[in-house]
Amino acid sequence: MHHNPSDAEVRDLLKEARTVAVVGLSDKPHRTSHAIARALQDFGYRIFPVNPNLTGPVLGEEPYASVKEIPEPVDIVNVFRRSEFVDPVAEDAAAAGAKALWMQLGVVNEEAADLAARNGLAVVMDRCIKVDYAGLVGR
Repeated sequence: MHHNPSDAEVRDLLKEARTVAVVGLSDKPHRTSHAIARALQDFGYRIFPVNPNLTGPVLGEEPYASVKEIPEPVDIVNVFRRSEFVDPVAEDAAAAGAKALWMQLGVVNEEAADLAARNGLAVVMDRCIKVDYAGLVGR
């Protein structure tokens, strides 16, 4: 059973990261993924939209169909997908050499967490990256 990193480890991860791939990012401003991606930009992160259904830029960034397609190193892969669809995202994150897999609040997938951890990724599951940033790192 997966155990999330300690608050200190999560704080260090958030402080050291510079890039976040947002898997399942919507181009609709009223969607949670959009609001959180915008907040991540406000916190100083470079975001990469990852959604094969996007046809144009979101929040000023070109979209990608997968994390592996991103031409720059990715620190955190932040997942806005239903729990049952996270396994391929974990595989994609590992193949891309990401440092961490972050499953948003409500997203729980033990197999994906195990796969990511076996491939050397830090794994945060069922937590909101925006809330954790605000509470652990602050502005």
